[in-house]
Amino acid sequence: MSYVHVNPGDWRTLGVGDNTAVGCIPGGDVMAAARSLDLRDVDALVLSCCVQMPSSDLIAPAEEEFGIPVLSAATAGASSVLRALGLTPVLPGAGSLLGSRAAATV
Repeated sequence: MSYVHVNPGDWRTLGVGDNTAVGCIPGGDVMAAARSLDLRDVDALVLSCCVQMPSSDLIAPAEEEFGIPVLSAATAGASSVLRALGLTPVLPGAGSLLGSRAAATV
């Protein structure tokens, strides 16, 4: 296994400590937090690090708005599981990590 150094350019927390409440965070709040970030000189945006936070519907629109790859715990997890199973990691509408170009890197 290889490791990659990641340098977070900027970050925000929505301050929700209750895991049940995390599943109810409005997408507008997530996008507002993303819009407040300094995204200059970053390679990608991690929209959510919690699989229980609904973010799948936000990935593709966020990529279009910010012009960089956007991922979440859910899309990264899905990509990892599909690759481990030897399946093509393509889920239409789930962003570039799970887009048709991802299939070319399998």
